[in-house]
Amino acid sequence: MNYEQIAKEILQAAGGAKNISAFTNCMTRLRLDVADQGAVDAKAIKAMQGVLGIVQGDQFQIIFGPGHAQRMREAFAKVSGLAASAEVDAGGDTEVRDVAGETRAKVKAKQQTSVHTAFRHIGNIFIPVIPGFIACGLITAVANVLKTLAPGVVSHPWFVLFAAMGGAIGGALHLVTGYNASKEFGGSPVLGLLAGAVNYLPALSGVVVPILGITLAPSYGGVLGVVFTAYVYTVIEKAVRKVIPAALDLFLVSFITVILGSIAAFVVIMPVSALLMKGITFVLIDFALRQGGVIGGFLLSSLFLPLVMLGIHQGLTPVHAQLIAEHGFTELLPILALAGAGQVGMALAVFFKTKDEKLKRIVSSGLPIGFLGIGEPLIYGVSLPLFYPFITACAGAGFGGALLGIASSTGVEVGAKGMGVSGLLLLPLIDKWYWYLGGLVLSYAGGFILTWLFGYKESMLERLR
Repeated sequence: MNYEQIAKEILQAAGGAKNISAFTNCMTRLRLDVADQGAVDAKAIKAMQGVLGIVQGDQFQIIFGPGHAQRMREAFAKVSGLAASAEVDAGGDTEVRDVAGETRAKVKAKQQTSVHTAFRHIGNIFIPVIPGFIACGLITAVANVLKTLAPGVVSHPWFVLFAAMGGAIGGALHLVTGYNASKEFGGSPVLGLLAGAVNYLPALSGVVVPILGITLAPSYGGVLGVVFTAYVYTVIEKAVRKVIPAALDLFLVSFITVILGSIAAFVVIMPVSALLMKGITFVLIDFALRQGGVIGGFLLSSLFLPLVMLGIHQGLTPVHAQLIAEHGFTELLPILALAGAGQVGMALAVFFKTKDEKLKRIVSSGLPIGFLGIGEPLIYGVSLPLFYPFITACAGAGFGGALLGIASSTGVEVGAKGMGVSGLLLLPLIDKWYWYLGGLVLSYAGGFILTWLFGYKESMLERLR
């Protein structure tokens, strides 16, 4: 695409630079804060080259898809002369028509509890790290291919350096997590870096926690421990700053914060976080996958999107991150990623079964990026408003999950070396990709067959009106 030309056209259709107060992007869309919504020619923008859809609301959101949104943001900054927002928006991907926006708004309106707020914090901490996981995962995948094709390459210094780069995100994860967590909670980012560092100090080896009798070690408690430590650091920092004279702020606030926060980390946070992480990984990996087999795999894949609807799926992100940091891959991600494949199968069944041209257009606009793992347009624009197709899509995804459950229960580790992508885009990040590809095909087929037989009738169209 000619990004600068499209950016000029968007700027003109959006009412010019004077009508735009701020703009940013997420993984798939350019987001404009406009002063006067009425001055925006939404119809013209929707018809532009490369635009997959738009959403009008507090922000005017233009969907371009993965890879294009960042380039559009840069081009828009250049042609408009405006400065983009400093932080890239970490929100999810979005819808292709108004009914999808209404559906998503209803879902989000129910996600306002303190639990949802906590999970949103987790998402905001870890989502910015995803590009690093993708990059390092691809480097590791390429290195593995090279080792297979030319085994002698492993002794070459340049290959060793290249392969080592694949582990960079694992080595820096605790620091990046602490930095992001501190920013998210309103603390000083540099203290967040220290929160990440103290949990991984080599000197922790052999230290015994009083009363509990637990022997600590570097990384004990993992990234969850870093998040909790950064939060405690922030609470202490804010409390100390209220009572310390301004003249002594530079010398005492950070000193007291690190001392008290680190004591809390060593004595309480690290042991509790380690216990929590062990419990989560036991339930999801050891019990559901390795012992659950077919049933466990089916349930994990089919129930993931309901977790998304409840707004608690972000809680799994640090689990993926910790598994990658410890083992080099996460077995959990491939099986959860199949949830989107069930939605694709559902959409294909609806497309071929319906006679309604408008619904066909909605489905066809979301299908291409659905295959690439971006399922929100199909979920919020098709399956959730129609309701029954959402159920058949989730159940259909379970068939692919059952296949990966069989693999895991027989000792085959189908793990992803990165996170942040799903669908076909996840294939390069998986060693035993043929198992995952088989799961995708089964999920496509399951979603299609169940929706064709039980999930869709033309009478459901009234729910989209």
